[in-house]
Amino acid sequence: MTVTEKPAISPANPDFSSGPCAKRPGWTLDGLKDAPLGRSHRAKIGKAKLAQAIDKTRDLLQVPADYRIGIVPASDTGAVEMALWSLLGARPVDMLAWESFGSGWVTDVIKQLKLDNARKLEAGYGALPDLSAVDFSHDVVFTWNGTTSGVRVPNADWIPDTREGLTICDATSAAFAQKLDFSKLDVVTFSWQKVLGGEAAHGMLILSPRAVERLETYTPSWPLPKIFRMTKAGKLNEGIFKGETINTPSMLCVEDYLDALDWGLSLGGLETLMARADANAKVIADWVEKTPWVDFLAADPAIRSNTSVCLKIVDPAVTALDEKDQGVFAKAIVARLDAEGVAYDIGSYRDAPAGLRIWCGATVEASDLEALTPWLDWAFAEAVASLRQAA
Repeated sequence: MTVTEKPAISPANPDFSSGPCAKRPGWTLDGLKDAPLGRSHRAKIGKAKLAQAIDKTRDLLQVPADYRIGIVPASDTGAVEMALWSLLGARPVDMLAWESFGSGWVTDVIKQLKLDNARKLEAGYGALPDLSAVDFSHDVVFTWNGTTSGVRVPNADWIPDTREGLTICDATSAAFAQKLDFSKLDVVTFSWQKVLGGEAAHGMLILSPRAVERLETYTPSWPLPKIFRMTKAGKLNEGIFKGETINTPSMLCVEDYLDALDWGLSLGGLETLMARADANAKVIADWVEKTPWVDFLAADPAIRSNTSVCLKIVDPAVTALDEKDQGVFAKAIVARLDAEGVAYDIGSYRDAPAGLRIWCGATVEASDLEALTPWLDWAFAEAVASLRQAA
C-alpha cells in the first residue's frame, strides 16, 4: 500500500451511520417550524399530523389501499414485538436469521414466547439460509435486509401467493430503498431513522387483510402489555391505524418524518429513492473491485444490501491476526477517520465480524461516498504502518 498523503477532498457530510442515518440533503431545523409543540397529540392538529404521516407513508412506500398502517412505540423493535406477541402461536413458525436482529427475533420467540413449534433456519454472516426450505403452512418471520450483515433477500419470489401462514417482515433498513412486494408480505415493520433519515423511537407497523383477520380470530394464550394490544373486544382497534397512537409520540419527530416524506415525494417517489441507494452502493462496489485489501461480507452480489454495506478486511497482514486483533485493526481505521472528521460510525456492528459498515441509503450523497473512498485507503495504510511498527 503506497497511499501516505491525506486526500485533499473530504465528504461534505461525514455521517455514514447505519442508524440513526444521515439527514436528507439540505435538511435544517427550519423544516421543523410547523411542529405543534406543546400541543396534545390528541388535539385536532396533532391527529392531523399523525394522519398525514400515515397517508404520505402509503403514497411514498406504495402500500396497497387495503393494508393498515400504524405508528407504534419503540421504533422498529416495538413494531416487530407487537407482531410477534400478538400474531404468533396460531400455527407453527419458521424463524429465519442471518444476522444480529434476526437472531434476536429467534431468541424472543423461542426463549420468551417459548413456542415449542418454532423452527430455526439460520445462516452465518454474509449468507442467506435455504429459502426453498421454508414451510409456508407455517408463519414465517424474517428480516428483508440484514442491517448488521449487509445481506438482503433478492426479491419475494420465494414466497408463494397461496401461503397458509403469515409472513412477518422486519424491513427497517430496506423500506424506501428496496422494492417490497406487499402481496407477499402480511406484516411489514420499519422505523423512521433509517432510509429517510428521520428521528428514532417511533415504529411503523403495516398489516395486510390476512394479518387483520388473524388478529380478530386468534387470541394468544399469554397476556399482552398495553403497548402491544391491537384489538378491542375481538376487533381491530382501527384508531391505531388512523393516527390515534397507543402512547404519546414526539410531535417534533413526527414533523421531521413529514419533512423526510415530503422530500422523498418531491424527488419523484420510491423509484428515485431506490435509485439513489443503488447509485450509492455502486460507488462502494466500484471501489471494492479495484481495492485488494477489502471485500464485501456478502460474497454473492445478488444478495448484497444497497443500504447497510458491510465490508471485511482481506489483506493477508490482517487476516493473519487472531480474531481479537483483527477487530482492533478495524477499529483503528474507524478511529482515524472519526478523528479527521471524515466518516463517523462506520465500524461493523458489535456482534458482526470485524470490518466496516457504510450506510448508502437514499439520504447519502454519492459525491460524499466518492470522497470517502480515498480516505479509507489512507486510513488502512496508516493502520498497516502502525501494525508493522508494533511487530
